[in-house]
Amino acid sequence: MNTTQQRFEGFLNTPVLWKDSEVCSLTQFKIEQELLSFNQVIDSNQRLGKYVERFVSFQIANTEGISLIAENIQISKDKITLGELDFLINKNGKPIHLEVIYKFYLYNPTLKGLDCLIGPNKKDSLVEKLNKLREKQLPLLYSKECEKYLKSISLQNADISQQVYFKAQLFVPLGMQTSIDVNINTDCIIGFYCTPLELTTFKNAKFYIPSKKNWLIIPHTNVAWMGYEKYLEQSKNYLDRQFSPMCWMKTNKGELKKFFLIWWEV
Repeated sequence: MNTTQQRFEGFLNTPVLWKDSEVCSLTQFKIEQELLSFNQVIDSNQRLGKYVERFVSFQIANTEGISLIAENIQISKDKITLGELDFLINKNGKPIHLEVIYKFYLYNPTLKGLDCLIGPNKKDSLVEKLNKLREKQLPLLYSKECEKYLKSISLQNADISQQVYFKAQLFVPLGMQTSIDVNINTDCIIGFYCTPLELTTFKNAKFYIPSKKNWLIIPHTNVAWMGYEKYLEQSKNYLDRQFSPMCWMKTNKGELKKFFLIWWEV
């Protein structure tokens, strides 16, 4: 199986972060998660968010009852870009403005409510993303500049509903027994996170550090596994730059695990 297909399957198998409109009244886009063969050329130099959008575009094109009106629509004023609409689609005869988000969040039990989901490097959080959606990305549809664009394709913003396609992989503290007490889809929990000190429990395991695009992939055995010492040496290069790498682990029992090794203390 080629790497692009593995990434695509990882994307398809990632659940949405919440169901219906349970979070901030933002409605999740519903689409059948059929397994497809991804047969398009995709630029691997794109950042992860744009890369995922190509998967969504392909998924839309291959789903009955949904058609693409436009994608990556730049809205400008006086030659200055105000923002971008990810997708305008038609689903069962109704136009939808769709924003696509794919994130990796760590659950920090010391924080309350939705603040508990933070990025692996503590640089972003679910709350920050939700605020950006509500205050900047979604209101763009109702700007005068966007209204002008919509008129050019015979649409009016009053007729367009707004939805998000918000998928995420969640990671909890190593050994955590308590459940997450916020209104999110716990099916998104697919691994753990820990500090290098906590990792000593797994000295007999094998390790692999995938590239960022391969964070999408479901772990498999066909990679160049490293022993514990070599892995610590390689991971230190990331931690010294205050970057938390995603890692795969193959235990001595053959179990495959996905986790983040963090440079900061909870």
